[in-house]
Amino acid sequence: MSKIINSTASIAAILTLPAPICRDLVRDSEWHLDFLKIKDAHAISTGVGVIVGLPDTGIHPHHDISHNLIAGKNLIDTANSEDTDDENGHGTELAGLIVGHGHGTGKGILGIAPSAHLIPIKAYKTALPNSKLTEGIALASEMGAQIINVSAGTSPSRDLQAAIQAAKQADAVVVAASGNDTSTAKLSYPAALPGVLAVGAIDRTGKHAEFSISGPNISLCAPGDEIVTTGLDSGYRKARGTSAAAAIVSGAAALVRARFPGLSAREVVHRLTATATDIGAPGRDEQCGYGVLNIVKALTADVPPLGVASPGAEGSRSAAGEADPAGRGWGVRVLGGIAAVLAGGVVVGFLAARRRKWRRF
Repeated sequence: MSKIINSTASIAAILTLPAPICRDLVRDSEWHLDFLKIKDAHAISTGVGVIVGLPDTGIHPHHDISHNLIAGKNLIDTANSEDTDDENGHGTELAGLIVGHGHGTGKGILGIAPSAHLIPIKAYKTALPNSKLTEGIALASEMGAQIINVSAGTSPSRDLQAAIQAAKQADAVVVAASGNDTSTAKLSYPAALPGVLAVGAIDRTGKHAEFSISGPNISLCAPGDEIVTTGLDSGYRKARGTSAAAAIVSGAAALVRARFPGLSAREVVHRLTATATDIGAPGRDEQCGYGVLNIVKALTADVPPLGVASPGAEGSRSAAGEADPAGRGWGVRVLGGIAAVLAGGVVVGFLAARRRKWRRF
């Protein structure tokens, strides 16, 4: 049962924040920042000069992210092609996790790459059948995105494969959420495609999240449960899903690209997977691939280049990536999870909203 939150005092109660020295209730509720040692990471890289493409529901110009937004496109309403405002909230959630810069002194949402810039591409809206996800991926690489975050999924198709191939040719890192519907036992596309960095989720205990789909081509896991981020109307949300985990990995990829500007997209993926913290049984597994994202190690470790006996050569290439090329039994999925608005007194659920064979997570 969701609760409506009406004040900053109730935020503290619901998030069970520690009493001493709360600099900012929202910032202090971002548990994943401490988990990932983001302060140490930001001493090395903040993502300066890197552009992230986000084909999603658009982005609300929240004051915690507005300085890092650059002009994008609306693929849904061609009559208003410059209007990328978010009516749904999913894209705004992801933007905060990737490029949030907060406001004031240490207030609001801090993203993983707070100096990177983000291109909003409005590729779908809730309850509409005209998803333009594939077109959005292609447009992101055309517009110069060095990282493309895909927290949605679609049926495999030649057009989708062509969009991913175009992104690879443009040397963009494509990060995709694996999906949340574990009953399907299938990863979403494009996460299941070769050359895509497929991301699962862990919970606050550091364990594989129960909602996160497993599979042989999962590359990494990242925090994806109870993730506080930006919402509509300058509010805040608590997100749950592989969408959030993928956004965090996209931010990490931006940090790596800024720290090592000479690395190719494949080498960036290689560095992220080669430095992951292994969990569970030793070696690669189907829950979290090479392990859990370790941003500080990715920015500092001496990682042998591709081809020199180190894991993660292409991130997510596997037999699963070759499966079901005709798309039988697959639909478009949006990898959103559950989100609760922490300011503004509204509660929103992103619970598997289906439309014309596609679904949000």
